[in-house]
Amino acid sequence: MQFFVHPTAIIEEPVAIGPGTKVWHFCHIMAGARIGADCVLGQNVFVAATARVGDRVKIQNNVSLYDGVELESDVFCGPSVVFTNVTYPRSFISRRKEFEKTLIRKGATLGANATILCGLTIGSHAFVGAGAVVTKNVPDHALVAGTPARPKGWVCRCGKTLTRRSRRWVCINCGCGYRTTKAGLEKI
Repeated sequence: MQFFVHPTAIIEEPVAIGPGTKVWHFCHIMAGARIGADCVLGQNVFVAATARVGDRVKIQNNVSLYDGVELESDVFCGPSVVFTNVTYPRSFISRRKEFEKTLIRKGATLGANATILCGLTIGSHAFVGAGAVVTKNVPDHALVAGTPARPKGWVCRCGKTLTRRSRRWVCINCGCGYRTTKAGLEKI
């Protein structure tokens, strides 16, 4: 095996797990799941059959990736992030055919205890604050927080808050510059 699995973890077959990935205590990965290279799945992480995880993703303790959830490469999920996959759940009505796709784009960060409603897209390098409840799509590089999550500013690829300089945004930490686009911000 080119990846590490703690003895308490349950890995159903077949799955695809990339080299260098670490699956820690009490994780459960269902048959059909795909997890990329160099990922870390913390304690008690669940990955459903159709969930997809890119490369270098860090999923902290107590996160469940249900069917329809996709995390692109370099995503960070803080402890106890919550995903949903049905808009109108009822225990007595089967809604398996109504699962909605949730997409977390490359490099995004989801803070501890954030809740992401189904059917949404969190943009590339966006930052969702701890405890936020995301009810709308989040643009690339947006910083959102609160309940419901609202825009609070913009963040750099390095994760630091951006400063407005004339007609562009600048990171005082790493010097990167950005301009506004329809999708959010893009690096210049």
